[in-house]
Amino acid sequence: MGGLYLLDYGAGNIRSLLNAVNHLGYEIKLVKTPEDILNAEVRVGAFGSAMEFLSSKNYLEPLKKYISSGRPFMGICIGMQTLFDNSEESPNVPGLGIIPGTVKLFSKSDKSVPHMGWNRVINLKEIKNINDDKKDDDEQEDINFGIKEDSVYYFVHSYSVPYANELKEWTHSTTQYGKEMFISAIQKNNIFATQFHPEKSGYAGLIILRSFLKGKGILDISDRNVITKNPELLSQDSFTKRIIACLDVRTNDEGDLVVTKGDQYDVRERDTSGQIRNLGKPVDLARRYFKEGADEITFLNITSFRNCPLADFPMLEILKLTSETVFVPLTIGGGIRDVTDPDGKFHSALEVAGEYFRSGADKVSIGSDAVYAVEKYISNNMKLSGDTAIETIVHAYGSQAVVISVDPRRVYVESPNDAPKHHVIHTKYPGPRGENWCWYQCTVKGGREGRDIDVHQLVTACEAMGAGEILLNCMDKDGTNSGYDLELIQDVKRDVKIPVIASSGAGKLEHFFEVFSETKVEAALAAGIFHRNEVPIQSVKSYLKEKNFLVRNDCRKL
Repeated sequence: MGGLYLLDYGAGNIRSLLNAVNHLGYEIKLVKTPEDILNAEVRVGAFGSAMEFLSSKNYLEPLKKYISSGRPFMGICIGMQTLFDNSEESPNVPGLGIIPGTVKLFSKSDKSVPHMGWNRVINLKEIKNINDDKKDDDEQEDINFGIKEDSVYYFVHSYSVPYANELKEWTHSTTQYGKEMFISAIQKNNIFATQFHPEKSGYAGLIILRSFLKGKGILDISDRNVITKNPELLSQDSFTKRIIACLDVRTNDEGDLVVTKGDQYDVRERDTSGQIRNLGKPVDLARRYFKEGADEITFLNITSFRNCPLADFPMLEILKLTSETVFVPLTIGGGIRDVTDPDGKFHSALEVAGEYFRSGADKVSIGSDAVYAVEKYISNNMKLSGDTAIETIVHAYGSQAVVISVDPRRVYVESPNDAPKHHVIHTKYPGPRGENWCWYQCTVKGGREGRDIDVHQLVTACEAMGAGEILLNCMDKDGTNSGYDLELIQDVKRDVKIPVIASSGAGKLEHFFEVFSETKVEAALAAGIFHRNEVPIQSVKSYLKEKNFLVRNDCRKL
């Protein structure tokens, strides 16, 4: 018996972790019975805050027995959090109680929550061989689990364990987000765990997984010195700006699945042919973007494959293939709603999202269905129903798994009195008749239909429903290469406390600088200029770095 086991509680994307471990040359099995835990030699933990699941499967006692046996254990994200006594997220549910302390919600006073993106770690603990003449760089890296202070790692969480001196013996690394210092990695004896996701942290993260799997960090440490230091709260954290590559995916007129790009949402060529613009194959482009340094990759399924059974959705296969070699977060949008197969079989939005997560997606992006949900929310006197796609997916997978994709267009008015039901802003870009006021109308069906809902209503309601991020498009800017709609972005950033991704309009390096310097947006997305290599991703990062913005640069190699 024995081997490498993964304990999955069914609430997220484990395919990427399986793929990462396989990519490193190891075989991994899923825990299916309590006996599997006791028979395991090495375990990678990725289980959730719902300790009831572990209890219902009779996993709790075997898991505690396994950990106390001294055999290697690794927890990831909430797999780390469950080692503590309890969490503010579920105050009445006890954790494993292996480490004293409470997992607490981040303060929203000075930053967006969730903490979603790439951040640096500070190692408080460094293990060194006593016999320096036996030390080599590779072994030194392995016994410290491959965590480097000059790398950044991918975090996605709303709750964390604040650092305290009482936890010093457990703390391997800390991370600062805003003005809060929290534990980002723990290590003691056979236990190692990270708050960040190594499997989503590029090659820097794979090195951490490989170092753990080698087992050198959890061997007998009698011939090693442990050097510790105290963390220092800095005036600024090391949270980076994200650059996201977007792929609009649809079938062309020949039935091939292609990446395309629209001009104000029109994806057909404007010559006499009227063909769908074909900018390449989705998986190949995604792999290219990963190698070029994209911090995330978003697939927007712009036709939603309306007449296709759920099990045969082409995007499922794209995600499976992409996640085999792309180790950064993947988002899928389009068609996240209740669907009925051609044979009449019904699937809830939660089921659809679950299929995408199991196929390799980390987040799902909800568009039209979010607008309909907000209309229902407003008509219900701002009361949550609990049955919308947003709420059901958030309940099952967490807020960080749900992105709201907003497709607005400007509606100009002479004065705010002309749109009394809507959030009207003053604009320095006059309308066709010289209007200096406008509101942003939300659209559905790929921008083909406008609704009587404005962006302010949409984003604030979706935040109330539990969504964790806003993907902010703009129909007026799409495909124009004229820059992001800064007025729209600034307004939305004032409206919500969740992260916002700026989208639509990027055409040159300066546009990325503008959006990050003039708004507090966390990320910027682009499509066509990356597809056509008019503005390479690495050029964007180099330019932003010259302008003193923090960006990720994964220089680590396997």
